[in-house]
Amino acid sequence: MALTFAPEVAEALDAGRPVVALESTLLAHGLPSGRNLTLARGLGDAIRAQGAVPATIAVLDGAPTIGLSPDQLGRVCTESTALAKLSARDLGPAIALGRSGATTVAATSVLAHRAGIRVFATGGLGGVHLPAPGDATTWDVSADLGVLATTPLLVVCSGVKSVLDIAATLEVLEARSVPVLGYRTDDFPAFYLRSSGHPVPWRVDDPGTVAATVLAHREHATSGAVLANPVPPEHEMERTLHDRLLAEGLDRLRDTGASGSDVTPVLLEHFHTASGGISVATNEALVLANATLAAQVAVTLSA
Repeated sequence: MALTFAPEVAEALDAGRPVVALESTLLAHGLPSGRNLTLARGLGDAIRAQGAVPATIAVLDGAPTIGLSPDQLGRVCTESTALAKLSARDLGPAIALGRSGATTVAATSVLAHRAGIRVFATGGLGGVHLPAPGDATTWDVSADLGVLATTPLLVVCSGVKSVLDIAATLEVLEARSVPVLGYRTDDFPAFYLRSSGHPVPWRVDDPGTVAATVLAHREHATSGAVLANPVPPEHEMERTLHDRLLAEGLDRLRDTGASGSDVTPVLLEHFHTASGGISVATNEALVLANATLAAQVAVTLSA
């Protein structure tokens, strides 16, 4: 099925102007009602302030839509419970059946690449999940990693959430030839925290170097790339609070028996409710920072 483009996005792509893709799952399923729409508008403003065009992606009534109108953006933010969470595997069924859904990192990457967009800003990348209590290993690996291995797109994120197995996630990215760049940092960030304790293979310190690295990578590989941008220092979650919330969340997993795709939502819900809103504010701050950086890189790439 053909893609549906917002006029602003279509015009920018036709003219070779910079466009930044944004996911819709963050808005529909990741933030409280009201704050999600405020953030959605803020992301668009941040990207436009750098000279690029925002393109929030979703599937609406079976139409893969690249760039949402104000009404469509409001629909995604207010009808969140009615919207399916669409990964890459879900795009075909949702489109064929005329359903509506918010796109994850994996699904957004697929549609953004098909649309001709080269840069995508998000909060955190999916990764390898921690084993369930009593298990030695896990088969639960985010589709984000597989899609990045085959999709030449730059994903700007604040690493992965600390509720994941970060070491294993970095190993999978390496095995699938996805370069990981640390933006002005030597440490791979852990979403709420600026450092996960794991080093990044490569450090880059300005948008020009990022763009040059991405272009060089594309000459030799068909995989995507990750630009890991730590949460701004003033918005980093206090580590003792973070560690307490994580320990409590893991206890809750054991009590509820949650597994598979239910693990991350349970943990994040605990972070949101038990932190008194601190985790939501941190999430919003890092996504805005990532959108700004992604726009700067997209502008440089388009030049």
